[in-house]
Amino acid sequence: MDWIAVRNVAATRVSGLVCRTQMKRDPEDAMAPSEHHYDVYLGLDVGKADHHACALDPAGRKIHDKALTNDEAALRAVFTKLTERGRVLAVVDQPAAIGALAIAVARDLGIEVAYLPGLTMRRLADLQPGQAKTDARDAYVIADAARSHPHTLRRVGTDDETLADLGVLAGYDDDLAQQATRLTNRLRDALTHVHPALERLLARHFDRDGVIDLLAAAGTPAALAALGTDGIAEVLRPRSPRLARTLPAQITAALATQSVTITGTGAFGRVITGVAAQLREVRDERAALAVELEARLESHPLAEVLTSMPGVGVRTAIKILTIVGDGSAFASAAHLASYAGLAPVTRRSGSSIKGESHSQRGHHALKSALFLSAFAALSDPASRAYYDRKRAEGRRHNAALICLARRRVDVLFAMLRDRQPYRPRTTPTSSEVALAA
Repeated sequence: MDWIAVRNVAATRVSGLVCRTQMKRDPEDAMAPSEHHYDVYLGLDVGKADHHACALDPAGRKIHDKALTNDEAALRAVFTKLTERGRVLAVVDQPAAIGALAIAVARDLGIEVAYLPGLTMRRLADLQPGQAKTDARDAYVIADAARSHPHTLRRVGTDDETLADLGVLAGYDDDLAQQATRLTNRLRDALTHVHPALERLLARHFDRDGVIDLLAAAGTPAALAALGTDGIAEVLRPRSPRLARTLPAQITAALATQSVTITGTGAFGRVITGVAAQLREVRDERAALAVELEARLESHPLAEVLTSMPGVGVRTAIKILTIVGDGSAFASAAHLASYAGLAPVTRRSGSSIKGESHSQRGHHALKSALFLSAFAALSDPASRAYYDRKRAEGRRHNAALICLARRRVDVLFAMLRDRQPYRPRTTPTSSEVALAA
């Protein structure tokens, strides 16, 4: 056997090892497009101005390998020429932003589209000879992965207009949520510096709009004292009427516990009023966006199905829809659970290592949404009973929630598959129990 053959055999074995490391528990950990025969596997290493396109036939021979301008006319010309050879699968390494136009043109021509995650691409690139890092080599790696390792591919979100809009607006909502968290933490830090007792009191009510209005109007202890009890109540009343009856007296009492003025309080007051004003704008924008998101979600046929499940609200339903879609890309509930990173991972090595642990892989945004949804569902009797049973078995809180989230994936998958809303499990009657016995 010559050295080329040896290298190819070694690459094949290492390739299998790379793929199996992600599939020890569930072989469906990766998501591939529908399993059809393709006549052309097109890999696109996308760029801002230019892509590099490499197309392979089923035998792995190159049939196209050129730079490609990122505009519709050039993309359409290359894609159309390749479709003359038969069915085409186009794979990109970036499905959004710089890769969006290529995906749109491919779909317009009836070409199926998938994408190859960057980490997977780099692992597969290590199996190729040489260490060069070029666009042409990356495009070839993408095309070859589509041809020989289809399970490494991921689905590209549907081109449905409603889902596309929800995906964009949900991403904006996530950005606003992160910004609100950052501003809230900054506000806590500034208040703690100038008056710790005041921070301990007001931080419990930072979710109330009236409190943020108050800090935007008076950012220092002296400014709050100047407003007096009546003035504080007047600022709070428009958006937090209940707090306006009790909080002003508590603020006055907290202010009286500190007589010294800390150096820099004036500057921190400027920071507090500015940050509070920004936080108010972000929250107002997010509240307006929530109304729009709910209205758009209602127009989707699966909205009622998803929101019927306990613990699934508007934002969670949108997250599931934009990531999972209608569920048709998953062969089973176990496939979906593995994709989300909720399936346990078995670890065995000889006789010394045996056990299961929670997966650190999977789609982290989906896993987080399903985990928080399980936590929100603890008010549901069936979910609470299952959680309590796992706690009684000795599992900690988070571990029991993960078990509950995994169990709920089975229900969620069936709901999407059958297009049916959630139906709570009824307790069997005594006659049914006797009949079953």
